[in-house]
Order: sequence, then structure tokens, then C-alpha cells
Amino acid sequence: MRYLLPLVVGAALTVGLAAPAQAASNEWTVDASGHAVSWGGAPRIGLVELGTHRLARPANAVTAAVTGDGVVDVRGLRADGQWTEWYEAPATLPVTTSTVQARVVLNSGKAAKVKVSAYTAPAAAEDVSALAAGRSYRVYATREGLVGGTTANGHVIRSRDHFVALPSRRGLAGNNSGNYSVQVCASNGRCEWAPVWDVGPWNTKDDYWNPSTTREMWKDLPQGKPEAQAAYENDYNGGKDQFGRAVANPAGIDLADGTFWDGLQLSNNAWVTVTYLWTGSGPVGTVRTSAANGTVNVRSGANSSSSQVGLAANYAQVRVTCQLTGESVSGTQGTSNVWYRIASGKHVAKAYVAGVSGATSC
Repeated sequence: MRYLLPLVVGAALTVGLAAPAQAASNEWTVDASGHAVSWGGAPRIGLVELGTHRLARPANAVTAAVTGDGVVDVRGLRADGQWTEWYEAPATLPVTTSTVQARVVLNSGKAAKVKVSAYTAPAAAEDVSALAAGRSYRVYATREGLVGGTTANGHVIRSRDHFVALPSRRGLAGNNSGNYSVQVCASNGRCEWAPVWDVGPWNTKDDYWNPSTTREMWKDLPQGKPEAQAAYENDYNGGKDQFGRAVANPAGIDLADGTFWDGLQLSNNAWVTVTYLWTGSGPVGTVRTSAANGTVNVRSGANSSSSQVGLAANYAQVRVTCQLTGESVSGTQGTSNVWYRIASGKHVAKAYVAGVSGATSC
């Protein structure tokens, strides 16, 4: 479960959902008061996602100023069509981009005007480049629970829900979005693909999967080692998290109940292997089911008679290694006999995966 401050659930302000189209420019202003606010998480935050903006000139750095409450996160569109992580402005992005998106992070109150400016700056000492398979680390997983509560992106937690929490909002996806998703695998061989919809456990600025040059806090720790693990095992930071609380377990990821019990079939907190899929490269697709909190079976082969070896949650993004012909299946994306291999010995039916382009034959 999350070991953060007490959960406070807020309502959503729903005045206007999208920013008006703007002419290409490297400096623009948005009226944030006309956008929806999603409240949730612990500590409580409000997220206001602003529209994407096409730049007049490619840039790799962004500054932002907000009138009212909050700070501004920004991200850039990569050449492969995927987004970088979110970075709190002012920020140097890991790529030079022609498309930028901003979001306001509120602590209380409201944001009014947001002024954003993009420019060219010296590149970071070490680029956060995409690896083929994505970065993967072994971390300790705990069960989040908190059914009926609200995640940091405004999602109301359901019974046996399917999502994960990471201790940094840099990889926090929007509600009903999976552009930041993980592959979590247990020692029993089962895996689940799930979106990142909450922030925690313990810390909120510990993007431990990133190298020290770009990691937001705890830059002296080895890449892939959560601060909570270092505090618990090595008395790092006096055994405390960023809020000064004694760390009671080494957790680097929280799992929603359905991910914990049904996807991975865990009965206790455990060490798992997590792949942070947005750090990878290659074809991607989005899992879509008819049920809002539904899942798709992941099979050992390209047919429904093969053993179930895991689950893929609705809205989760999956990396497609290759595609092969198998049993014909009908789903949300039509009828097809194509199956996608999303890891060694792990397959999902194309009939439930949207948006895949460029997959090669196995």
C-alpha cells in the first residue's frame, strides 16, 4: 500500500476540455481555467492537462510561468511518435522536438494563465535514449489497495483494479491513458502490462529508472535502485524518505489489487522485475477491452488454448516484438488471426490491441 500522506479525494472541475488551436510559435499562452482538473493522490494534487503545441522551430528546452497556483510539467514528442517523460519546467528535454505539451500540477486553488516558451539549450550530458527493450529493474512490490480512493491522475480505484504506482510523476499517465505503462513480472513466470496511474510508494520525486544525470532526486544512488530500498537496506538518508518518515519496506512500485492478485497471482509483497516500457523503442499498441477495468489474457502461444501466463490491462501500452498467425479472434478491434508477441513466450490477440504499426513477422 502507499505510504504517503493521508488520501484526500477531490472533485473534478469540468469547464472546457481542450485548448483552442494555436498558430505555430515558440512562445504561447493558455487559459488553464478553461480545462478540466483531476484531483487525487496522496499528497493531494490536481492535474490540468493542456493541449499539445506545434513549435515554429524545433527546441529542446522549455520554461513556463503560471498565474495562480501550481507548477508546470512539460514533455516533448519523440521522433518515434512516443512522448518523453514529464519534466518540471524549466527543463531541458532529452530530445529536440517540434511538439510540446504542458500540464499544470496544483496543490490547491486554481491556475489561470500559463505562459510557455521553448528554445534551444546545450544538450544534457547524458541523453535519455530509448533502448530496444526498455529499462528493466528488480524492485520490491507492495499492494496498494485503497479501493474507493482516487489516484494521482484522478482515477477512482475499483475492486480488483489494474494499474501501478511509481514514486515519481515523471511517468504518470493521464486517466484512461497508457502512454506510460510497465511490464511487471513475478518469479512464478506471470506478467502483467499495466498503466502508471498513481504516484508512490514513499517518495514522489524518485525516478530511479533514470541515470543520475536526469534523476530528479537521490542522484548518488545507483540507477535502478529506489531511494526507499536504499533507506531500508542501507540506512540511506538516515533510513527516511523525502518526507522524513522512517521507511518500513523497500518498495519501488505499488500494484493495484487486480494486478497483484489476478495478473501476477501474488499472495504477499514480493520482488518483481519491472520494465518501464516508455524507455523502449519499436512498435507499440494499446490494449482495449469492452470493460473499463477489464483485461486481456496473455497466452504462451497464438491461440486461446495455450496457457494463460499473465494479463494486459485496459489502456496499457505494450511493446510488440513481432507478429504471427494463429487462432482467429473477435474483439474490440475487429476479427483477426494475427497475434502479437509482447515478450518471450507471451502473446496477445490483435483483436484487442489498437494502433500497432510496423510489426515484423516472428
